[in-house]
Amino acid sequence: MTSIDVQELTKVYGPTRALDGLTVHVRPGRVTGFLGPNGAGKSTTMRVVLGLDRPTAGSATIAGRPYRDLDEPLRHVGALLDAGAAHPARTARAHLLTLALSNRVPAARADEVLEEAGLAKAAHRRVRTLSLGMRQRLGIAAALLGDPEVVMLDEPTNGLDPEGIVWIRRLTRRLADEGRTVLISSHLMSETALTADHLVVLGRGRLLADTPMDEFIAGHSDRRAYVRTTEPERLRELLDRTGLKGEGDGDGRWSVDATSAAHLGALAARDGVPLLELGDEQASLEEAYLRLTADAAEFAATASHAAKEH
Repeated sequence: MTSIDVQELTKVYGPTRALDGLTVHVRPGRVTGFLGPNGAGKSTTMRVVLGLDRPTAGSATIAGRPYRDLDEPLRHVGALLDAGAAHPARTARAHLLTLALSNRVPAARADEVLEEAGLAKAAHRRVRTLSLGMRQRLGIAAALLGDPEVVMLDEPTNGLDPEGIVWIRRLTRRLADEGRTVLISSHLMSETALTADHLVVLGRGRLLADTPMDEFIAGHSDRRAYVRTTEPERLRELLDRTGLKGEGDGDGRWSVDATSAAHLGALAARDGVPLLELGDEQASLEEAYLRLTADAAEFAATASHAAKEH
C-alpha cells in the first residue's frame, strides 16, 4: 500500500523543536488536509518526508522506504512546496523536460501535464514572465509529471483565480478516487472543507487530530439545531419550560443550543408547535479548527491589537 508514514518524528533546529515525536499515517484513496497554525511543523514534516531535511529522531517513509532510496522519485512522489523553484530563464516546457529527463519520464508527458494544468499556450514562455497563478500551475504540472502514486501539495491554491481553485479541487478528488495518496497543506479553511475527506492537524510540532472531516467538526463543536415557526412565543415558552436556550432572529427562525433537530422536533410535536423548518446546525471547519488550536498557535494577535487593525 502506497502511504506516507511518519513515526515518532522529531526535528530540532537549535533551540527550536519544530517536530516533537510526531506519528501520522497518510493513507491512499482520500484527500488528507494538513492543517495547523504558523510554526506548527507542517512544512518541516513535508520537507523531512521529501528528504530535504534530516530528522533528529524518528522516521518518515513513502511506501515503506525513505525518499532518498526511491529510484526515479518523480514516478513515486509528486510534490509542490515552492512554486518559485523553477529556473526563471527556462521556458515552462523546458523546466518540465529537465525534470522528465532526470527521471526517465517520456518527453510527451511534459506536454500532457501542461495541457492538464491549462498552460499549453504558455509552454514556450519563460518562467519569469509567468504570473503567480501560472507559476503555481507549473509547479502542480511538475508534481504530476511522473504520474505518481503520492501527491503532496503545500498551499496549492496560492495565486490561483476561482477557475484554478475549482480545477485543484477536481484534480485532487480525481487523484484520490484513483487510489492515490493525496496530502494538501493549506490555511484556507473554506477550501479545505470542500476538498478534504480526512484531516491531520498539528500544533507546536505535535499531533492534535487525525480524523475524518465530519468527525473532526462534530468533535470540536457544540450541538445546535435551528427551527422556524409561525408561533415564536409558543416556541419560546417551550424552550423555557424544557430548559433549552434559544435565540430568535426576529423572523420566526431560532437557533437552539445543546440539542438536536430530532429532540427539538419531538418536543414541538408533543406541544403542537407548528414548524416550517427544522434541522441540525453544523459548525464550520474554521470554527472547529480554531477551537482545537486556540492554545497551540505560536503567533496570534491579541483582541486589542486586532481591534486596532480594523
